[in-house]
Amino acid sequence: MLKTKKSFFERVTGATSIDPDMRQEQIMPIYAEEETEMIMRSEPQRSVFVEEENFSSDAEGQLTIDVYQTDNEIVIKSTIAGVKPEDLDVSINNDMVTIKGERKNEEVVNADNYYYQECYWGHFSRSVVLPVDIISDKAEASLKNGILTIRLPKADTTKTKRIQVRGF
Repeated sequence: MLKTKKSFFERVTGATSIDPDMRQEQIMPIYAEEETEMIMRSEPQRSVFVEEENFSSDAEGQLTIDVYQTDNEIVIKSTIAGVKPEDLDVSINNDMVTIKGERKNEEVVNADNYYYQECYWGHFSRSVVLPVDIISDKAEASLKNGILTIRLPKADTTKTKRIQVRGF
């Protein structure tokens, strides 16, 4: 078998491509003989990839984010489709921003009826350590078209402020 460069998806997920011209006998040896027989008897007309995941009910998803700076602010962006603004909690504590929320699945589907289940439903959070000082009182967050944008004005640390010393 020729070694080919893995696609981005294969590198990220650890999946491997199967040549569509390969015969069933070449693919099945990865299973024990009894498992192969059972798989072939239970699903002879189609093959469905099912990845078992063992998540505890307390598990939280982690948001993907972009963090960048402009001359005057730090900007954090994240895709949060399907979440109402009132279901989001954005908090700033010292040098850290934390985004928490919940994506609710309003439709109940039996697990046996899924072909693919890749969307994350449930609680999620993400904390970001800020690279510079910010003015937390002037921070703004907006949600538009499923994109959360948090704008954090930078504190001007280059200015020197003189204060009057009082004597008693």
